[in-house]
Amino acid sequence: MGINRKSRYGWLALRWLAAILVAAFVMASTDLPARAADPTIPDFWSSTERLQKPDLSGLQRLRFLTTVNFPPFNFLDTDGQLTGFNVDLARAICAELDILDKCQIQALPFGELGTALGKGEGEAVIAGLAITPKSREEFAFSRSYLRFPARFIMPKSTALTEPIYSKIAGLRIGVMAGSGHERMLRAYFPDVKPVTFTRQDWLYESLRDRKIDGAFGDGMRFSFWLAGTDSKGCCRFAGGPYLAPEYLGEGMAIAVAKDNFPLAAAFDYALREITVKGKFAELYLRYFPVSFY
Repeated sequence: MGINRKSRYGWLALRWLAAILVAAFVMASTDLPARAADPTIPDFWSSTERLQKPDLSGLQRLRFLTTVNFPPFNFLDTDGQLTGFNVDLARAICAELDILDKCQIQALPFGELGTALGKGEGEAVIAGLAITPKSREEFAFSRSYLRFPARFIMPKSTALTEPIYSKIAGLRIGVMAGSGHERMLRAYFPDVKPVTFTRQDWLYESLRDRKIDGAFGDGMRFSFWLAGTDSKGCCRFAGGPYLAPEYLGEGMAIAVAKDNFPLAAAFDYALREITVKGKFAELYLRYFPVSFY
């Protein structure tokens, strides 16, 4: 069982790594005007906000709990080493808080993370636990460090620019059936003609074959498809990112024990400093070379 699981996770990791490499190649081989524009880096911090650096001298250990099957955030690389955006971010946080010698990262099955945190087997979970009213009853959270915007993608020759609202009326826009993106599309853009799909690959195929005018969905997933070979260079992002927590959730944050607000505040300080100093941008572009913002 362990060998099969590791092989499966390795296969998932290879798919993501391949997508990242293809994305990097596409960026390097595009024309000069396209390369001139700097990629947009998500930043959820006020430029005027100042947070106090915490004193963690009394902290004996900071163990982050994560998983191995959520690439590109946490996964096993081809050598069986735990890696990913969340793993590197956890290390950057420890460095910013000057506690690298006290930091550990342990991988567990996703379903065991909350229990392990409650038992004190770790101090923080960095694995994409959903921030919901129910989860807030069990955990305290840092502020969100990454959110997943909805985006439009369209054929390059017909891709629209902002403001999109008035231009998109009457267009056939593909979206995954029953998703938050479908609800959002119908609420935000009532004049479009939604075309629902039950499989992501069918949506992509229809867009590539020009059977629909565009697609609306998760910007991160779209970014890897656009940069991959399956898209055949057909399409690009149209318009800007749309953030809507009521439909898409609050994104990714670090969970700690319910009463451990000082540690959550320490993470907020570190995350802001990492952003201000450019380390977050470095990690973001390492794992998402085609920005989905």
